Amino acid sequence: MAALSTTLHRRNAAERAVPPVSVEYASERTLARSVVEQLVDARLRVSGRGGATAGGPSEHELAEELIRRELDRLAGQRLAAGLPLLAVDEEQRLSAAVLAQVLGLGRIQPLLDDPDIGDIHIRGTAPVWVRLRDGSRAERPPVVDTDEELIDLVRLAAARLGSNERRFDAANPELNLQLPDGSRLFAVMAVSQRPAVIIRRHQFGLASMAQLHGLGMLDRALLEFLQSVVRARRNFVIAGGTGSGKTTLLRALLNEVPREERIVTIEDSFELGLDRFPELHPDIDALQARDANTEGRGAIDMAALTRMALRMDPDRVVLGEVRGAEAFPMLLAMSQGNNGSMCTMHADSSRSVFPKLAAYVSMAETGLPIDTVNLLVANALHFVVHVELIDGVRRITSVREVVDADGPRVISNEIFCPDRLGRAVPGYPMRDSTLDVLEAVGFDISVLDRPQGWW
Repeated sequence: MAALSTTLHRRNAAERAVPPVSVEYASERTLARSVVEQLVDARLRVSGRGGATAGGPSEHELAEELIRRELDRLAGQRLAAGLPLLAVDEEQRLSAAVLAQVLGLGRIQPLLDDPDIGDIHIRGTAPVWVRLRDGSRAERPPVVDTDEELIDLVRLAAARLGSNERRFDAANPELNLQLPDGSRLFAVMAVSQRPAVIIRRHQFGLASMAQLHGLGMLDRALLEFLQSVVRARRNFVIAGGTGSGKTTLLRALLNEVPREERIVTIEDSFELGLDRFPELHPDIDALQARDANTEGRGAIDMAALTRMALRMDPDRVVLGEVRGAEAFPMLLAMSQGNNGSMCTMHADSSRSVFPKLAAYVSMAETGLPIDTVNLLVANALHFVVHVELIDGVRRITSVREVVDADGPRVISNEIFCPDRLGRAVPGYPMRDSTLDVLEAVGFDISVLDRPQGWW
């Protein structure tokens, strides 16, 4: 009502009756950019005072107030130029559009608000493609009218949501950003034919192994086995392709860790979201890699974070995803007492994890021969779990027990292997020493005897 009365007051002051006048999108972009700049300045002032002021306005309230001020300024400019004021519905539409850009992602926001949508792929003004939660893909209308509008939208989001200076231009053609709902935004320009935005959304609601069992990712025997692996503080890697459910499975397994244990997580970008479960993890520190600033300084990579984590007195060290030189300090951590550690990595099978780990260790320029690297892998890892997206359903398809190293090979047994539907069922028998460790934490080996298969 306040916005409506303010608009009517402006129209009366103009003492003219005119038809509604449309507003070009450039006005939205200009207003949004101005409001974002003022929000960032306000955030810096609060940060300089050591934090938020008690009883102060929320960011949403502040944004609405700034938009009202900008609309007042716009009205004054139109009056001074002898132009008609905006119609009531036009001003309300402009205000809502600017607010959506400032606090959301403009016309992308409805896609983010849709619970049935998983990943979002945007390429300039082309139709948007989305991956639905059931694994299928669907086409949606374009969310911008020009390529420049998409670039501007990303820059506005980076200015408001970035924890440090984040540029997105020809000299800095890629941008990684975490959105307020935990989704990850990756944007690229200049090196691509058209600016593109990819948004990966995470299902933080899938937080327990029981939920994943209910969705068909694993059966009861594998559920109890993995729960026992966590309790027994075994080290393991979760491997799979993009969108197969690696992070979801890792999060659910971490929520099986006893409450009194201290966890330090290391991520390229915050995705695990264990802070969303404070009742399960009261003692947790989350570390995130950092890109260099505009001067090319201040970068902190995953390998450096892994070394930091070992100085933070962890019971378990967890890497969100291994994809480079951080594999070496991670394996060292696993082999020198930080049992119960976990990580994910991209791999097309459980067996291919071992050569990929060897390749990642070589990126650390250790100079170690392959025999020594494989011996380190065999001493550090106990299990490898592989997940796949099969006919729209995420499933665990394979589990390997790491046994030993023999020169250029890591020896492992596939203790759970895929059946004809791709579901992991008991395969090669586990070693007696492994069964003893799992039984000591309550694992009932009789669940592996399942004559009727998946259950």
